[in-house]
This record gives sequence, structure tokens and C-alpha cells, in this order.
Amino acid sequence: MPKLQRTVTVIHRQGLHARPAALFVQAAKKFASRVTVKKGRKIVDGKSIMGLLTLAAGRGARISLIAEGPDATEALERLADLVTTQLSE
Repeated sequence: MPKLQRTVTVIHRQGLHARPAALFVQAAKKFASRVTVKKGRKIVDGKSIMGLLTLAAGRGARISLIAEGPDATEALERLADLVTTQLSE
């Protein structure tokens, strides 16, 4: 199974908190692949909203998205897009 990683910058005004984190988790759960998110030395389950919130990834934070599994490429594309595209208010 491929293990892919991509580093992105959080662009949302409120960072990866509340609504953006919920949308991220909803999207991540649609994939069979294991999704993890890394910020600094901290690594959390990308399918856990509590895990994401503990990263305290504010606007401008650099995070690494890691996907491992049969649909890892698609998972990374979708999740990276969520983090780097402005949400409609």
C-alpha cells in the first residue's frame, strides 16, 4: 500500500478549527486509507476532530498530510484542497 505525504499551509482565517476541522474529518472518513496529520512533532488521526483540534493549527501553519492505503492519492488531493482553499462564509 502506498504511503504518501504532502505538506500544505493552512489558509483559513480561523485555522484548522471548528468548521474547517469538521469538514476535514467528514472528508477523511470517506476514504479507506489511513489519514494522519502532522504539525511539528505532533501526529494525530486525521479522522478524529479532537485530534485535529489539539494541533492548534492556526492560519499560516504548515502541516503534513499523510495517507496510507488503496485510495491514498485521492485522499491527499481532496484533503489538501480543503486546507488550501478558502471556505465560503
